[in-house]
Amino acid sequence: MTPSRSALAESLRQAALAAALKAAPVIRLAFRGDVGAEEKTNAHDLVTDVDRQSQDIITQSLREAFPRSWVLGEENIATDSGTASPAEVQWIVDPIDGTSNFVHGIAFFCISIAAAIDNELVAAVIVDPISGDQFSANSQAAYRNGELLSPRIRPEQARANLMTDYPGAESMLKDGPLALELFGQWIQDFATVRRKVSAALGLAHVAAGWCDASVGFDTKPWDVAAGAHLIRMSGGSYRGLDFGKPVAADHLCEGFIAQGPGADYDSLARAASLVQELRSHG
Repeated sequence: MTPSRSALAESLRQAALAAALKAAPVIRLAFRGDVGAEEKTNAHDLVTDVDRQSQDIITQSLREAFPRSWVLGEENIATDSGTASPAEVQWIVDPIDGTSNFVHGIAFFCISIAAAIDNELVAAVIVDPISGDQFSANSQAAYRNGELLSPRIRPEQARANLMTDYPGAESMLKDGPLALELFGQWIQDFATVRRKVSAALGLAHVAAGWCDASVGFDTKPWDVAAGAHLIRMSGGSYRGLDFGKPVAADHLCEGFIAQGPGADYDSLARAASLVQELRSHG
């Protein structure tokens, strides 16, 4: 990456961090309060006025910093400034990733913002409004609260911990008995398996070294883009799973396998292969 592109990536990181920190107090103040939730597609897919308020704050802040940019956000799917071209900055925003946790008073959710140019991720920010942790990355490195995230070699599979939300309700419909079979196999193969509800914050925990791997088979770009970049910039690996539907970049795929530095867990690769085979014939 050229020096000018690197400088741009750092400017994008700073702009995303500033935007997230403007929205975080609004979310923190509303947490465990009288927050009404609406169903978007079903009882597992919720949205609140706080999601929308956070999205508006973030979008306005990003636009002020980079007028020639456009926002792909979960709560306002595509908002174009009218001046951006495909070669310019695209923001990928989830104003509250893990809304179900937020609604139910469980302190595991985050603000997720990624920046991409020509579908290449160049900057990322994930902010945990409750713990105050600020994860971020430019095109050179990843940080937590301003300190470099140093790669840590992960343990063998039997001693590793996995975060996943698979299978969810959507996956159960798609994959049938295989979904529970795979989950049961992971429980045997890994030391621990945790269900997190926030894909983005789970990926940030992999980047930080608090979790060894994460996997998902039904995700959207705003769920994973920032986390994918964080993991790569912290020395780990992120592989998108397109399930026979070619896309332009890994973070646009509907599935992923994310692993910390040095990790290559066979159980996850086998599961991805089985789901790929099943869905390609579905």
